[in-house]
Amino acid sequence: MSVASPIKIAVVTDKSKVSPANAKDRPFPLEWTRNIGIAAHIDAGKTTTTERILFYSGAVHKMGEVHEGTTVTDWMEQERERGITITAAAISCAWNASFGPWKGIKQRINIIDTPGHVDFTAEVERSMRVLDGAVAVFCAVAGVQPQSETVWRQANKYNVPRVAFVNKMDRTGADFFRAVSEMREKLKANAHPLFIPMGKEEGFYGLIDLVQNVAYVFDDTTDLLGMDPVTSAIPAEFAAQAKEYREKLIEAVCDFDDVIAEKFLGGEEITTPEFILAVRKATISMKFTGVIPGSAFKKKGVQRLLDCVVNYLPNPIDLPPMVGQDSDGKPVEALVDDKAKLAGLAFKLWNDPFVGKLVFCRIYTGTLHKGTSVYNPRTRRTERVSRLVLMRAMDREEIDAAYAGDICAVVGVKEVITGDTLCDEDLDIRLEPPSFPEPVIAMSIEPNSKGDQEKLGIALQRLVAEDPTLRVKTDQDTGQTILAGMGELHLEIIVDRMKREFKVEATVGKPQIAYRETVLATAEGVGKFIRQSGGKGQYGHAVVTIEPNEKGKGVEVINEIVGGAIPKEFIKPTTEGILEGANNGVVAGYPVVDIKVRIIDGSFHEVDSSELAFKMAGIFGFKEAMKAAKPILLEPIMGVEVTTPEEYSGDLMGDVNRRRGQIQGMENKNGACIIAAHVPLELLFGYVTDIRSLSKGRASASVTPSHFAQVPANLLTKIVETSSKAPART
Repeated sequence: MSVASPIKIAVVTDKSKVSPANAKDRPFPLEWTRNIGIAAHIDAGKTTTTERILFYSGAVHKMGEVHEGTTVTDWMEQERERGITITAAAISCAWNASFGPWKGIKQRINIIDTPGHVDFTAEVERSMRVLDGAVAVFCAVAGVQPQSETVWRQANKYNVPRVAFVNKMDRTGADFFRAVSEMREKLKANAHPLFIPMGKEEGFYGLIDLVQNVAYVFDDTTDLLGMDPVTSAIPAEFAAQAKEYREKLIEAVCDFDDVIAEKFLGGEEITTPEFILAVRKATISMKFTGVIPGSAFKKKGVQRLLDCVVNYLPNPIDLPPMVGQDSDGKPVEALVDDKAKLAGLAFKLWNDPFVGKLVFCRIYTGTLHKGTSVYNPRTRRTERVSRLVLMRAMDREEIDAAYAGDICAVVGVKEVITGDTLCDEDLDIRLEPPSFPEPVIAMSIEPNSKGDQEKLGIALQRLVAEDPTLRVKTDQDTGQTILAGMGELHLEIIVDRMKREFKVEATVGKPQIAYRETVLATAEGVGKFIRQSGGKGQYGHAVVTIEPNEKGKGVEVINEIVGGAIPKEFIKPTTEGILEGANNGVVAGYPVVDIKVRIIDGSFHEVDSSELAFKMAGIFGFKEAMKAAKPILLEPIMGVEVTTPEEYSGDLMGDVNRRRGQIQGMENKNGACIIAAHVPLELLFGYVTDIRSLSKGRASASVTPSHFAQVPANLLTKIVETSSKAPART
């Protein structure tokens, strides 16, 4: 066992002793602020959990229900009709913890409820970028599901500490300890229960707190909405199990706290405050995840989850400062301090029908006052903030200032896009924007009348500004407007929003696949652009090589010119030509990915050479090299997980095989068969409807992007012919 104390945490319970980084007039000190997200696979219970949190914290006085369409955070018409979350909603509440160092001290909790459906993964991505902590919700019956893995990777990517809430403990087939085991196996998480359940399925009636060594019993015979669980000694039948898991928990957190480690090794008693602090350090280190069982729908365990958010998830001061870059690319720290110069990140845009463009912003340092101006390093322009609001889903609370650590919405700034830094003009910093996946599906869209043409353009412009995974372009061959996104549901929702919010009636074409191209070999290409027609001519000459690159690297261009064969001023246009050429490959005209292009030689003319000539030379050289480098066409492959009663498993596996799918594995869980497979996206349109037909409505499926793979030779000709008639270049 290694003994270390890598995390230093100051527990402040007296407002007069808070950090000098706090402005005097901020309503909640930084130490008493938590910025958290609720994230999970679809239908794990994120929105229901959020609704219970809002009720217990007093933010709402009536619990909303997803199935009734009355939730606060699912406010869009489409969300309430479909019972799914589409857009991440921000909301604030306050909580007095029932135990721990902050007991009785009201803590501000800013919550973002994120979507679970893979088509809206951008909402999770940009939320994770600005959060300090997260609650990962898992279904006690299904355990770790495909989108659970996706959101877990996103949280790892942005170093977001988290606790796990195993929901639906009241359901038939619920198994808390199996869910914890799956977190360890599938997510490689160092997951340990902070509470263990008493009873399961319909008999789930309480929790044992392993930190405090007490039990909470929920009384189903009263209509108290779970407000007052009874605290008692641990029942005798659970004593041995509680002792076993408590010792495992202590051992797990010893690596993060010297005091705990010494007492544990010496056989001394560990106090509750010491234990809480050790679990907090372990959680913030990103190397430990505490797990809480509960049932949000049945109102059991959500208050204890809130206690864990306060006690174990970090406040803005607990975390290392956000690091950006200055204009020379050197790192710059944004220290959490209300009195410092302003720096914040615009992570989401939304068009509000009442106030216009809302820019959601996380303030990392400094204070943003309404009526002041902010500088955008990307546009190099200063814009005035006319209003500041705290969001409560679609309700807004006007505020005069937003402080370091706050998440707010800004009104009045015009030329801001997702990922922009907003700062003081004399602060040279650019914060890292969130990154987003590339679209995998496209379709044509046309207005039903000439009168709708202009409205369609405005609607698409605003929707693309809101959603970084939505792309729009005009196909040069057909003149059609091509809309590309993350899946059928994503594009369906966009078309529905255009109709409802922008009053645009449009006709959509059949979805098209966003294929990609790459190369298998190394080859050289010579690009020459020479024009002479009297007077000044054009001369550009570039020699390039192309080779395969690592997956996910995109297009990498390297300048290897020595001796001035191509002057420095013409390297940039040559590179631009190569990148432009890579937008349309040589197999079927689709974008090229995962290649490395080197500019190795060339020549120039003292008079006739120009940027245009070298840009054209770059395009020609790239095309020639790619044709010789064994180019191939790639298709998006999706990870499919089908859950079905066992009697239908044979039919569904046969269906996967007919779709050119490859079975990756199969397991049985609670009488259900779970089939994991990789299937080309091309053959997945209407898949959910088809499997319901094959299983008499009893099977369900989740589909997530997996990877790109080479298109089989027997299908290549058909795809090339189809793309030449109705291309969808994405």
